[in-house]
Amino acid sequence: MLDFAIFWDWLTFAVRWLHVITGIAWIGSSFYFVALDLGLRQRPGLPVGAFGEEWQVHGGGFYHIQKYLVAPAEMPEHLTWFKWESYATWLSGFAMLCVVYYAGADLFLIDPNVLPMAVPVGILLSMATIGVGWVVYDLLCRSPLGKSDTGLMLVLYGVLVFIAWGLTHLFTGRAAFLHLGAITATIMSANVFMVIIPNQKIVVADLIAGRKPDPKYGKIAKQRSLHNNYLTLPVLFLMLSNHYPLAFGTEFNWVIASLVFIIGVLIRHYFNSVHARKGNPTWTWLGAAVLFVIIMWLSTAPKVLTGEPKASAAAETYIASAHFQAVRDTVLGRCSMCHAEEPAYEGIYHAPKGVMLDTDARIAEHAREIYLQAGRSHAMPPANVTQISDKERALLVAWFEGAGK
Repeated sequence: MLDFAIFWDWLTFAVRWLHVITGIAWIGSSFYFVALDLGLRQRPGLPVGAFGEEWQVHGGGFYHIQKYLVAPAEMPEHLTWFKWESYATWLSGFAMLCVVYYAGADLFLIDPNVLPMAVPVGILLSMATIGVGWVVYDLLCRSPLGKSDTGLMLVLYGVLVFIAWGLTHLFTGRAAFLHLGAITATIMSANVFMVIIPNQKIVVADLIAGRKPDPKYGKIAKQRSLHNNYLTLPVLFLMLSNHYPLAFGTEFNWVIASLVFIIGVLIRHYFNSVHARKGNPTWTWLGAAVLFVIIMWLSTAPKVLTGEPKASAAAETYIASAHFQAVRDTVLGRCSMCHAEEPAYEGIYHAPKGVMLDTDARIAEHAREIYLQAGRSHAMPPANVTQISDKERALLVAWFEGAGK
């Protein structure tokens, strides 16, 4: 139990770190090429087929870049593909979903007060929502609606709002936000894997065979790339939101998620306009700020629950432990002055990270966190402000490691 809990916590950290690293690589290259594409300039004398060029300076040298909308006349000797950043980001993200939300489904995925279900059912439902999200998006893009970029974006936004609402009726608020981000990230990565790269390979194959490439493949890929550009910032918010309960743990969490997509679009519109030299639409920042204030206001609406939340089957094991009564007294005396619905500690107005430890069920549901944060390490309480003793920490360790034996 001891070795496994510590190993699993480090595994979670490692997978999260990998996801952040690959995400930075993908988003960085994506943002760079969007800015490059928008900054291309046209001039007389460009090579046949070249749409525009850009001069850039970095690292002590100058770069001269030209873009061909369809393809150059001949296949270049060296061609760099940008795809593995996307694939690695999705794979590491799915790995994190497995080690955090599937392995800890009783705590992080399933809320019996929202929709009681068995763990295998919850995991299958999770995978289904991610897959169905991509299928619906892809069908809409391939439909006649896909011919209108604006019309398609409006319909897709409506679909995302519906998905946000639906997910909050299936999973915990934390998992609902994470899944909305996972669905959106899957759309983005599948755009690369299923559309953009295959279309580029068709163009390359035509060049090698001496055929003139069809420009439709580039047009389709560009539309999907545009969607990825506008979806990036909302995905980042949703992936970070699991650390901020005021976003996911409130009554109007699905509305908050919906407004975040608009904020992301506004911010990207600003940078896209500047990079394309189409003005400086500073109004987008005002619009984003106003929407964020609305989000802050929405987060203050209390979550309406009917009665005391039910403890999960895993939590019941910790409640049944012979150590639980002493553990409860320790947690209530050392932790609940901050981790409560109405914190008593001066300067604390909301339970940190939304973790409340003021009832038996809540203490048991957070057994693993208590064990790691206050038992095996001294991370909590911060600076040991409540003077938890070594004996009490040993009690927390004995409680967690002995539960169920």
